Amino acid sequence: MNYAQTIDYLFNSVTSFQQVGADAYKPGLERVTEFCRHLGNPQRNFYTLHVAGTNGKGSVSHILASVLQQAGYRVGLYTSPHLKDFRERIRVDGEMIPKQKVVNFVNKNLSVMQQLGLSFFEMTTAMAFDYFDKSDVEVAVIETGLGGRLDATNIIVPLLSIVTNIGLDHTDLLGDTVQKIASEKAGIMKKCVPLVLGESSEQYDEVFERRAREVNSRVIYAQKSYKCLGHRVEGGMQYITIEREDDGQLYDLSIDLLGDYQYKNVVTAAAAIHYLHSSTPITISRRAFVEGVASVAKSTQLAGRWQTLGEKPFVVCDTGHNAHGLRCVMEELSRIAPNYRRQICVLGFAREKNLDEILPLLPREAYYIFTQANVGRALPAEELAAKAASAALSGEVVVGVKEAVAAARKMATPSDMIFIGGSNFVVAEVL
Repeated sequence: MNYAQTIDYLFNSVTSFQQVGADAYKPGLERVTEFCRHLGNPQRNFYTLHVAGTNGKGSVSHILASVLQQAGYRVGLYTSPHLKDFRERIRVDGEMIPKQKVVNFVNKNLSVMQQLGLSFFEMTTAMAFDYFDKSDVEVAVIETGLGGRLDATNIIVPLLSIVTNIGLDHTDLLGDTVQKIASEKAGIMKKCVPLVLGESSEQYDEVFERRAREVNSRVIYAQKSYKCLGHRVEGGMQYITIEREDDGQLYDLSIDLLGDYQYKNVVTAAAAIHYLHSSTPITISRRAFVEGVASVAKSTQLAGRWQTLGEKPFVVCDTGHNAHGLRCVMEELSRIAPNYRRQICVLGFAREKNLDEILPLLPREAYYIFTQANVGRALPAEELAAKAASAALSGEVVVGVKEAVAAARKMATPSDMIFIGGSNFVVAEVL
């Protein structure tokens, strides 16, 4: 198979969650464990960090990878979903896996993968482990795909586990309460391996403490390790000042990721980095931390996080796609609203999203263009518009994403702003 045929096989012969949602979910670690054993257990040949959470895990993973690169390590980064190119999921020092490596891996292991009945995500996870091993990666940042306990990535034994936060998402698969979802994500904790919890809550802290007792580990609360003293956006960069609680050390940081919510992810990453430097074989200098945070998007090619696409009108997109994440995005929209005459929002969602939770978060004064991405999981734009109308949101339907953005640009004046989001798929089509 050539590369196009290989990608077609990965996405169509083996259904992916990105394409069809819950129908592609195959929980359990038996298949990926057996396949990695067949590969020689490549995941054991480098240090790993394991990152889970409802929101922010992608940003935290990229921040960690950037800092580790600045510290001089050869770094693997495994994330999902991708926006434009499948190879975005697997990077070494910011560079995507070469097309031929994808082809070679599938051609070599096709019969075994079919025999084991691997899911798309299981194959992709094993491909990442194998590529990192063959690329002489020293430390890899591994983001979970869904949940944690039964996620294919959970066969690793990391130096550190990280959970960014817990919110209601994928309730059909992970549980219908915050506590149940927390329990699934706490399942990434391993014996004697600490876990950094980015955002603590009375709703779920005890779930992590209980799991820590079971595996003789401990929870490191990021917000008790560092506190944010202030943050602002200026000249295309965000400036964040944090203070380490145990000794009062101040860090004046700049980061090339915009979005007011990123300070929470920086605090989470800072707590993880402090533990790595003080308690593991990994050495990270203050300089590496500061410079790594400053160049996250540049070093790792992260896209879609409050990403500016134009000025006059100001155009921005964000991949926040559940109530927990969209609340942060809407707070940012509310914060900057006074700077613009009108906000125009181009929105589309996946079918499974809980609009009863999401729609009340959206600004009533904005004008909406309801659309749908060109994927089977997309909620029909007309259905979205009908539900939005019942929530007192006004606008129009333009089915294609590119057409919807064009319509928004046509009606916008230089003093307006356009927001594009609601779904990874919508943002992917714009980018």
